[in-house]
Amino acid sequence: MQRFTSSAVRRALRSSSYASRTSTYARRWLTVSTVVRAASLDPMTGERQGLPDINPALLEIIRTDKPKPPPPSSSLVFGHTFTDHMLTIPWNAISGWGKPTVKPYGPLQLEPSSTVLHYAQSVFEGLKAYRDDNGHVTLFRPDMNMKRMNTSAHRIALPTFNGEAAVELLKELVRLDKRWIPQEPGYSLYLRPALIGTQTSIGVGPPNEALFFVICSPVGPYYPDGFKPVALYGTTEFTRAYPGGTGAYKLGANYAPGVLPQKMAAKKGYVQNLWLYGPEHYVTEVGTMNLMVVFEKPDGTIELVTPPLDGMILPGVTRDSVLALARSHASGTKSISGLPEKFSVDERQVSMKEIKAAAKAGKLVELFGTGTAAVISPVNKIGYLGEDIHIPSDEDGMGPVSRAIWTELTGIQRGTIPSEWCVRVC
Repeated sequence: MQRFTSSAVRRALRSSSYASRTSTYARRWLTVSTVVRAASLDPMTGERQGLPDINPALLEIIRTDKPKPPPPSSSLVFGHTFTDHMLTIPWNAISGWGKPTVKPYGPLQLEPSSTVLHYAQSVFEGLKAYRDDNGHVTLFRPDMNMKRMNTSAHRIALPTFNGEAAVELLKELVRLDKRWIPQEPGYSLYLRPALIGTQTSIGVGPPNEALFFVICSPVGPYYPDGFKPVALYGTTEFTRAYPGGTGAYKLGANYAPGVLPQKMAAKKGYVQNLWLYGPEHYVTEVGTMNLMVVFEKPDGTIELVTPPLDGMILPGVTRDSVLALARSHASGTKSISGLPEKFSVDERQVSMKEIKAAAKAGKLVELFGTGTAAVISPVNKIGYLGEDIHIPSDEDGMGPVSRAIWTELTGIQRGTIPSEWCVRVC
């Protein structure tokens, strides 16, 4: 184990003394333990242990000297406009997480041999910051995104980090660029955290260098002119995920393989793919969203069903939020306006055979996707084995369950409905 010299201890103590004179914010994060912590080797894996974690007290902010004017909200296209600043945090296997820096948005400097460019060592997240009617800015459930990002990073041997510390840095970035959050209802600031392997050598293995970075993009409502139900193609030609694979993780490598199937679905007249699995054609996800199906049971109970988290399904934050709200209504904990009294929630496998039979019997109430970008995306048709299965929707494009949950969930996100899910930024 590494031993510390008296001079190293003195430096650590001086750092501790300095921390006591810094702000309350800095004192929370800068401690002697992070300064003097030893980096020992795991006797089983040979990997270093005890490396410094992300430390918000070390944050350096470099403001742009060329601030851009935010464009008119009506001109925003999802993911095409970016704010003035970005967050970067380097990592290496010797010294752990380095100094966080908020700096002007600009190109990353990567060598052609960086492992992310060859072996897809990349994970990412998506979350939003909202401005409420009182001008307060909040993040929606950022702890869930950081938890999932760590899970994804661990799956492909990228470094993990303190999620709470990362959220503090997200807040700092949002505070600096809060003027980019549009004032109009339904608009928000989309945050895209990413973590990539940057080791500059060709060879498959855990990277000895990585980079965590966050960029921000102002976005408008996914359906600015009202909900438009989409048509899905139940693809039997491609499989999104399989047991033991990486379908439950938000990896960059999971998304590129879906582009060609989407193009093929578009040629057939459908907007997205409904991913199926196995000879039973169990439904899994829709495009890049989680899937919800609503049935009417023989006794008149309305049942909300979604596939279980069996290792093939991404644990979506919106998915979890929808299920939590639905279960609170079903249990009587908190009634949600618009949902029926006889209501149940289930996580179980659903086959295309069941969906087709329910549609034929008039017992398929609705079907919709859930995700950060759209929140709720209603579906009105599934192309499956040469025929179309039509799914009911009301004049506004939604169904009775999706409408009630969307109203509740977006009310929470906008701050009109109080909730511990909203984390105050400023």
